[in-house]
Amino acid sequence: MRRCLTALVAVFFLLPIAYVQAAPEFLPVDQITKGMHGIAKTVVSGNTIEEFGVEVLEVMKQKGPSGDLILVRTYGDVIDRTGGIAQGMSGSPVYINGKLVGAIAYGWSLTDHKIGMVTPIADMLKLWDITDSQTEQKVPDEEPAATPVATPLMVAGFGEHSLKLLADKLRPYNLIPYAVNASMTDDNNGIAYKTVEPGSTIGVQLVRGDVSVGALGTVTYVEGDKILAFGHPFLKRGKANYFLTDADVFTTISGLENSFKVGTPTEAIGVINQDRGAGVAGKLGNFPGIVPLRITVTDKNLGQTNELWAQVIRDEELAPTLAAVSVVNAIEKTTDRIGSGTAKVSFEISAAGIPGQALKRENMFYTQGNIGELAIAEVHEALTLLAGNQFAAIDIMDVKVNIDIDAERRTATIIEAKAANAAVKPGDNVDIAVKLKPFRNELITRHITYTVPKDQQAGTLTLVVRGGGMVSMAQLLGKQQNGEEDIAKLFVKARPKSLDEAVNELVKRDRNNDIVVESLDMNVPGVTQNSDGNPQKPVTGKFETSPSPALHAATIKSGLTGNGNTTTKVTKGDDGQRKVCISTDYIIDGDTQLVLTVNK
Repeated sequence: MRRCLTALVAVFFLLPIAYVQAAPEFLPVDQITKGMHGIAKTVVSGNTIEEFGVEVLEVMKQKGPSGDLILVRTYGDVIDRTGGIAQGMSGSPVYINGKLVGAIAYGWSLTDHKIGMVTPIADMLKLWDITDSQTEQKVPDEEPAATPVATPLMVAGFGEHSLKLLADKLRPYNLIPYAVNASMTDDNNGIAYKTVEPGSTIGVQLVRGDVSVGALGTVTYVEGDKILAFGHPFLKRGKANYFLTDADVFTTISGLENSFKVGTPTEAIGVINQDRGAGVAGKLGNFPGIVPLRITVTDKNLGQTNELWAQVIRDEELAPTLAAVSVVNAIEKTTDRIGSGTAKVSFEISAAGIPGQALKRENMFYTQGNIGELAIAEVHEALTLLAGNQFAAIDIMDVKVNIDIDAERRTATIIEAKAANAAVKPGDNVDIAVKLKPFRNELITRHITYTVPKDQQAGTLTLVVRGGGMVSMAQLLGKQQNGEEDIAKLFVKARPKSLDEAVNELVKRDRNNDIVVESLDMNVPGVTQNSDGNPQKPVTGKFETSPSPALHAATIKSGLTGNGNTTTKVTKGDDGQRKVCISTDYIIDGDTQLVLTVNK
């Protein structure tokens, strides 16, 4: 008997506190009447759970996204200090006669903040059993519409501009980020569950590492390793994949429109796997799938390099945006400025199920606006392609981004292109000298070798010489002359038939610092524009033009990084015609044409 008792005591002390708490009784909605009083639990500062009073005003039938709601008035010292129900208090458990009723979840802005509504615990318990095939009945709210007690999104490690960009991207989810300064650790020493009890604060985190993006809320109920919180949806994603974390509350600020808790998520302690109308549900000890993100940014002017890392939740819709904004933030933190500049960007995304198990891309960008936002255009595009592609679910295993930022404007305009031989035969190699005018610098010349296709018919061969990120006006005019009246059709490509095709299109796309030479498929020898917009015939073997006729393709979606060396690549266009590209250290602007005479 003594040995059994000793063993039971040992087991008791080894179990986390969350596992040994006595389960409370539940009070069903049909037993709740107007005038009942009870208590609710929450954290206002630090980790101390405090109580405040609750009075039932009415039971509102089928007014919530998951069923009934209970209208309550809150009172007491805690409510007086916070100015009413604060953001971050959603999920606060409500007890009447010692029985769990549900969670504080809804309220009204710019009204009496002491009035709110409670989501019944019975609806929240269903989250543990819900399947992905189940849907929730949505009932329109009556005016004045009650809104969920907003979940404050605490953001750490972001610069001012990056924070505004993040707020803009998250606006559709009704999330407003607040900047806080805090460090995060994962050193929970195996005792993280001890802080998880009804009334304690938890974090629901989307990004963690050198930057943090996470929301604060309150725990409603814990049973074993399962947890319920919030009492309303976070992003209402249904099946979810968020970090469940412990959290620290610094203070609760009383405001005119809303009061809110200020704090930060800390140690990761589990996963939130359901996000629905009645709240969020998760599991302690399990962790979400993540996208590791490693960013290296070098500011050439300051001579400094920063390396940042983060873990982004694996979410097809959110992960690309969260990762891209994190890269913008890394640029802002390294350069310590917002504005124009040139960026050389290279990135590698490792993922099973794509060609070579990795998507690698280089590009070069310049803008007079914010170079940080433009620099991440293709990173975001690639992540969106992989995460949201229509062919197969892809698990992104790793993302590495390297960016060099230079305040100098590294652009160059094509002034002229001249072929060494104006008369050629099929199969001949033609040396083409392309004269460039770098911004506020002396003229330079780059040479390209173009091979005349062996099946080229005798007659004239019109070549377009352009920057890789440009679509020439001659191509636009050629489309119109071939019966395509809508210029926008030039930018519309056939949809890829496979994921491999989609990835290859992005990887092999012309780059902004490429000089491209390709044949022009037109019914006339070739047409370009003067700066006044009038058509002009090219001179055989040589042609000069201004940069004005060229258009940036899809807002500079094409690109490359210049590494100081000139490289050549030969590709085939969609129509099977050959194309030659060389890379430079400049973003190439403008276009021109050459007309060669092809003899038999």
